[in-house]
Amino acid sequence: MELYNGGTVSVTDIPIVKPEEFRADIVRRCRGDARLANLFGTLDADGNVRLFAVLALDADAELQIVSTKILAEHPRYESCAKDLLQAHLFEREIAEQWAIVPEGHPWLKPLRYHSNYRGVPDLWPDIATRTIPGMYPFYGVDGEEVHEVGVGPVHAGIIEPGHFRFQCHGEEILHLEIQLGYQHRGIEPLMCGKDLRRSVLLSESVAGDTSIGHSSAFCEAVESLSGCMAPPKAQTIRAVALELERIANHVGDLGGLGTDVGFLPTGAYFGRMRGDYLNLLLALTGNRFGKGLCRPGGVLFDIDERMAEDFCRKLRQYKKEFVDVSDLLFTKPSVLARFEGVGMISMKNAKNLGMVGPAGRASQLERDVRIDYASGMWQFYHVPVSLGVTGDVYARALVRRQEVLRSLEFLLKVLPTLPRGDIFTQPGPMKADSLTITMVEGWRGEIMHVGITDRQGGFARYKIKDPSFHNWFGLAMAMRNQEISDFPLCNKSFNLSYCGHDL
Repeated sequence: MELYNGGTVSVTDIPIVKPEEFRADIVRRCRGDARLANLFGTLDADGNVRLFAVLALDADAELQIVSTKILAEHPRYESCAKDLLQAHLFEREIAEQWAIVPEGHPWLKPLRYHSNYRGVPDLWPDIATRTIPGMYPFYGVDGEEVHEVGVGPVHAGIIEPGHFRFQCHGEEILHLEIQLGYQHRGIEPLMCGKDLRRSVLLSESVAGDTSIGHSSAFCEAVESLSGCMAPPKAQTIRAVALELERIANHVGDLGGLGTDVGFLPTGAYFGRMRGDYLNLLLALTGNRFGKGLCRPGGVLFDIDERMAEDFCRKLRQYKKEFVDVSDLLFTKPSVLARFEGVGMISMKNAKNLGMVGPAGRASQLERDVRIDYASGMWQFYHVPVSLGVTGDVYARALVRRQEVLRSLEFLLKVLPTLPRGDIFTQPGPMKADSLTITMVEGWRGEIMHVGITDRQGGFARYKIKDPSFHNWFGLAMAMRNQEISDFPLCNKSFNLSYCGHDL
């Protein structure tokens, strides 16, 4: 079944194939031009679990959906992850949520550290025999000179909880295992039903620093299912807010990178500049993170001519400041010595892992939803892809710098020419028994929301995929053979979301 970004199909029109055909089709296509963009399950009325795989064909701006049914009396299927690393985390999630065993999975263990494993001894036999039931089974390295370092989940800084377990030989990291799940809030079940007023508030809280990205994806899902099109001005304002969110976070990350290598001037400058961009969102929405702006049918706040002129005046000033400070960061030998060659991910590994966003583009993966799956404003405006070559901390920082500049160019061009007209259209009821997929290029990368409605037109299943879901394993691989003292720097160069992964 073929679909495009923001398209809707009837669930009954999506063919159901046998599990072995489902697996073979996914592996075969992903060895070609496709990649696994999503894989999830939903409970049928008969108690069986229907699995859906979303395959992305970036060159064709096309999504393909395949599905299978796993019977309740035989909750098993042959793992795709044996031959397709991109399926690794997806299958662990399915196993945890639905107690379905992907037979032959090379790394089957809990994903989100919550207690609803539904029969631990049967689903997690290794856990039941090797550790206390319910405890996370870390990988270990033996040797007289090998030592283990555990960091978190409680950290010295004011950050979200996550545990990092290092297996080291001296200062060299042999293996890093990342255990998350402490922020598991059960957002996906809460999104179900017909109360869209609650659901849109939840979408803004999937990842607090990506409120615009996730709420935009949710609004587009509702609009697709209800046959409603947000007015052109509303779509443009969403794009403006999305780019302000991107700039604010990229600028903050560059400041964090400067601080992590002890180059404090850029940390101070970029930290203040991040506040400037957040204050623009505050002026627009009344909230520094843009909450309250995006709603199904459009936006709640307008940009008039006077505000647009004020934004442009400030952005021209901010652009000059950004160029000056980023030149300071990228021309100092002491900074470059710490950035270059640290935390490298090759293009091949990035592709195998299914990485997205700036972390993927730093390894030459040319993936950007604004171009590959353009919707809304992005159908009429082209933003060049910012690519890195070396796949290290330097490349990830450089991609951020370039994306800030290109987002500023976009804003300075669009704000003076905002469309006229309404900013909101009331959506009607959503189609029953239908499925929609919406994608947004958040500042971390590809956001995907999948909504499936029931016979009453409410959400029966709502699947959210934050870009961090693809990239956390990339961070673990980037630390192989690196010095443990470089972990904070490498971690900041990815700056992934804990709660966006945990949901």
